[in-house]
Amino acid sequence: MSKAIWQAPSAELYGDIRLEEGVSIWPQVVMRAEADHIEIGAYTNIQDFTMIHIANVPTKIGAYCSITHHCTIHGATIGDNCLIGINATIMDRAVIGDNCIIAGHTIVTEDTVIPPNSIVAGAPGKVKATRNNFVANRLNALAYYDNGQAYALGNYRIWADPEQQARMVEREAELEAEFEQHFGH
Repeated sequence: MSKAIWQAPSAELYGDIRLEEGVSIWPQVVMRAEADHIEIGAYTNIQDFTMIHIANVPTKIGAYCSITHHCTIHGATIGDNCLIGINATIMDRAVIGDNCIIAGHTIVTEDTVIPPNSIVAGAPGKVKATRNNFVANRLNALAYYDNGQAYALGNYRIWADPEQQARMVEREAELEAEFEQHFGH
């Protein structure tokens, strides 16, 4: 297990929480794992005001995910390369497949299974479209990885840096090539 590359001083983590390489934890995040555990995959970011808790199962979040502001993740499993939109709620035993986008304000109810490459919205959340979101979601996670490294050094403006913006353009091209290699059209 690793330590977060950056964890806001206001974040509160309690219990059995397992972090992989490159995780960033932003202001006012709360994670509690009293009876089971929480797993956060490599290069995943847990953004401001998110609450993650366990249910009668662990909470597992894959690699290269962005759990955006004000989310609630409760005893759910989220695959790799997912973006969980602002103020979304993912409930007990729900399973989100790889490369998904869960739109802001969506509620994924208990025991729901979302297939890979889905775009989900609504309350309750329903699949609205199917598209492999690998590139966009991974690019977002890597931007937060860079931002977390910068915050650890006291640099709160890396996204305004023209060199960083050029790096993101290069990264997007690399990810597009990786996508073609692995998924093809």
